[in-house]
Amino acid sequence: MVINGRIILSGRYAGPLVLLLSFLLLTGCGSLITNKKFYEPITVELQNGNYKAAVSQIEAARAKKKYQNKDRFVYFIDAGLAYHYASDFEKSNQKLTKAENAADELFTKSITRAAASLLLNDNVLEYSGEDYEILYTNLFMALNYIAVNNYDDAFVETKRANEKLNLLEQKYRKASDDYNQGTADDTAAVKINYKAEKVRFNNDSFARYLSMRMYAAEGKYDDAVIDYNLLKKAFIEQPHIYDFDMPDIKYLPENKDKAILSIVGLAGLSPVKEALNLRLRTDKDLDLVQILYTDPKRQDSEYGHLALPVSEDYYFKFSIPQIVSRSSLINRIVVYANSQYLGDLQLLEDVGAVANETFEAKKSLIYLRTVARAVFKGLAAHKAKEKEDKKKKEKDGNAFGTWLKKALIDVATDISENADLRCSRLLPGKIYIGDFEIAPGTYDLRVEFLDEYDNVVSAKEVNDYKVLKTGLNLIEAFSLN
Repeated sequence: MVINGRIILSGRYAGPLVLLLSFLLLTGCGSLITNKKFYEPITVELQNGNYKAAVSQIEAARAKKKYQNKDRFVYFIDAGLAYHYASDFEKSNQKLTKAENAADELFTKSITRAAASLLLNDNVLEYSGEDYEILYTNLFMALNYIAVNNYDDAFVETKRANEKLNLLEQKYRKASDDYNQGTADDTAAVKINYKAEKVRFNNDSFARYLSMRMYAAEGKYDDAVIDYNLLKKAFIEQPHIYDFDMPDIKYLPENKDKAILSIVGLAGLSPVKEALNLRLRTDKDLDLVQILYTDPKRQDSEYGHLALPVSEDYYFKFSIPQIVSRSSLINRIVVYANSQYLGDLQLLEDVGAVANETFEAKKSLIYLRTVARAVFKGLAAHKAKEKEDKKKKEKDGNAFGTWLKKALIDVATDISENADLRCSRLLPGKIYIGDFEIAPGTYDLRVEFLDEYDNVVSAKEVNDYKVLKTGLNLIEAFSLN
């Protein structure tokens, strides 16, 4: 990535470091680091199928301020997902609606307040959610409405999901303008122009699938065909997201005496953010800021560079978030009706691929903001230490005192530089579907989640399920292992 800009550091250099040290002494480091530890018991309950216990633990974490007010989007989406898994669909929609509203409220605020994190890091800002998280708030609300047979509101949510995707490019163009204006107005900042990345995702297959199924259930087959064709288009035009075969999807049974039984299977857990630790090296002769990897395998190989005039040669540490997949035990999902094998579910959507692609649009903004902060703090630290050396020389000061002050400056700079790793950790990793032709009637259904050795990891049983000839026959099952 090559980006033009300029580095400007005005005013006194020691001031920011004094503020930083004061902040760390008063508050500790908690607000500068993403709190992830409390998720461990929640994840255990989810993977054991104890969904009500997971809800209780999330609410307890909120009460203990593990979710701070600046993290309220994460709390709302986590709680909304947990209530969904626990089949409390009304409470789930209440929380997910608040998540969606918080995302709308906080996104612009997070861009225009970029300067607020210049001294510290993005963890101090209010988190507005990633685009994939916001997308799935709508889709899980649609699932909630389907579960209570409220198709009108479910249609609204599937439409809003794809409308948001269509507006992503516009969203980031505006973010680019807001960010550049914000840095232009800041007289003591690092000036780096941000240009929005192209968004390559505007058609979600799961949203199309749910909409298609509901139209077919209402007998609106022309509308169902439109959604079916749009679903096909999602696979054809977005192979970077849907890099697997489109599943066999039926909106009508081939045999007019039969019905369609649809199964939605959610497996595994979605990716999370982990820190990518980098080093920033400036070259005053080349007017270059070079970004280098720090891990042993890629030691000092280049991650990227920015064409920026700098006055000195420096070497600083910084971190940015990256999307990292989580492994899943689930290899197959099979469906039985009255102990007879119906078939396997097929992959419809890889949440990890959606997360990676939508994160790309925002990643360059995070990258630039973090580089700007690293340069600002690094130069400020360098100048502050020079000032201490000058004091020592002029006043024949205490050598140990000077060393201690310089060490504190380094520690404060290092501690304050942490990647913002906030994200929902309760979304599924993959979405599978199956449309099975079956005679109308009453069935005992069983959905099994199998590992690579065909061992049953978990199973869902639905007894006395009535498959209707007309209407929506849809079962949702999940194993977050």
